[in-house]
Amino acid sequence: MSFFNKILASIGIGGAKVDTKLEKSEYTAGEVIRGQVEIVGGSTEQQIDSIYLTVYTTFTREADDRKYTDHAAVKKHKLNEPFKIGANEKKSIPFSMELPTDTPITYGNTRVWVATGLDIKNAADPGDKDYIEVRPTRLTAAVLEEVGQLGFRLREVECEQAPRWSGSRFPFVQEFEFVPISGPFRGKLDELEIIFLAQSNEKAELLFQVDRKARGLGGLFAEALEMDETHIKLIVDSAEIPNLRERLRQTIAKYA
Repeated sequence: MSFFNKILASIGIGGAKVDTKLEKSEYTAGEVIRGQVEIVGGSTEQQIDSIYLTVYTTFTREADDRKYTDHAAVKKHKLNEPFKIGANEKKSIPFSMELPTDTPITYGNTRVWVATGLDIKNAADPGDKDYIEVRPTRLTAAVLEEVGQLGFRLREVECEQAPRWSGSRFPFVQEFEFVPISGPFRGKLDELEIIFLAQSNEKAELLFQVDRKARGLGGLFAEALEMDETHIKLIVDSAEIPNLRERLRQTIAKYA
């Protein structure tokens, strides 16, 4: 019977199962995720080579003029050394893992989850998936807040395939798309797009795409050729938060 159980376990029937329990479901980017990985042995003893935790997110990529939803790893974390788990044995392993500061925030269609996998030799690997909500760092939140205070409304947030020139360490970038509904840029800009090229708790490298509103025949011609868009790189740090709105206003105004 034991041999038969091993055969079944090798194809995922009657094998070990895993369930990850997180302390909570909402985190700020850069925060430490803590929890327990619970493993229950199957109908036979199995060798578990490793337990791995991976933070994933979704993004949109284009191929052959079509859009596809894909996923990418934000962080991978190996939890343990090899061990054996007996039939019906239960193990609980605590863990802590830092969520990267440049983890996408879960706004709009963006999803982030922690995937847990057991690496079992010669067997189907069991897994678990736990979705989490990710909130922006203090600096990122300040940038988004101050852009809003300048009269912009956040229209869309999406993770898209990273352009080659972006230098992103991920295959995607998260883009925040704003439209001016009041303030000094209403009537001057069609939209403002912001990408956080690099982030830490204290510093952020931003890319602004300023899309000017067409004015006259020349403006319409420039818009048709997409010459009405300007790209601006800007580095901000947390010490600037008290004066951040004015710096953003001056930067955008140069190209509006």
